[in-house]
Amino acid sequence: MTAKRALAWVAFWIGLALAFNVGIYFFMGKEKALEFLGGYIIEQSLSIDNLFLFIIVFSSFGIKSEYQRRVLNYGIAGAIILRLVFVILGVTIVNMFHWILYIFGLILIISGAKMMFKHEENANFKESRIIKILGKIIPVTDHLEGEKFFVKKNNVLYATPLLAILVIIEFTDIIFAIDSIPAIFSITTDPFIVYTSNIFAIMGLRSMYFVLGQLHEKFKYVKYGVALILIFTGIKLSILFFHIEIPVEASLGIIFSILALSIIASLAFSKKESTT
Repeated sequence: MTAKRALAWVAFWIGLALAFNVGIYFFMGKEKALEFLGGYIIEQSLSIDNLFLFIIVFSSFGIKSEYQRRVLNYGIAGAIILRLVFVILGVTIVNMFHWILYIFGLILIISGAKMMFKHEENANFKESRIIKILGKIIPVTDHLEGEKFFVKKNNVLYATPLLAILVIIEFTDIIFAIDSIPAIFSITTDPFIVYTSNIFAIMGLRSMYFVLGQLHEKFKYVKYGVALILIFTGIKLSILFFHIEIPVEASLGIIFSILALSIIASLAFSKKESTT
């Protein structure tokens, strides 16, 4: 997928999410519409950092772009199911134990701080623990077998590296959901709003991946913006303990401003580096 076509699809999915947001405004009111928009922006901004990890995973295994698409499709389908489980479980726990929001807040602050000060590493995912565990369950071939996840050799079923990559991506999405869903809880705990804002953000991930795949060097400072968003949402949840609540409108403005400034800074510094 070319960057131009991918950008068109990103615009389509964002437009669809905004159209759905308008529907929420008319049928559920302004407050719910703002909550959806806030959840959607949080999910999209956190997704950017997750997509950078996908780029590293694919490059580590030397996977061609035509095979990446199939893995992403299955990964998105799995993420939709996993998010439903996480949202239902998360909302149930929050309704039973409201104090868990303060714990979520602390987790988000720690996650944001780790992301802020973490050094970039060229991780070798071929040596990851997930791959080793998968190898104990089913033998894994050394080479790709086209787009196949499984292949039979001498009546023995083998997994291909493509399945291994799918397992890594699904696992990273679980880790990612541990941050993203509590972050949305800082805006709302309405399961419909939390889930739909997640799903609309996830649906556009494949297209956004192909955009970032070609332009990720220009957005290398966005991760600091994502880290600040995590820290902000963590603080927002934590101060509920002191009965201090930041309005949804103010939260939306702060989150959008952080994301916009990180993108502007990335573009400005990348342009400066290219001219020197």
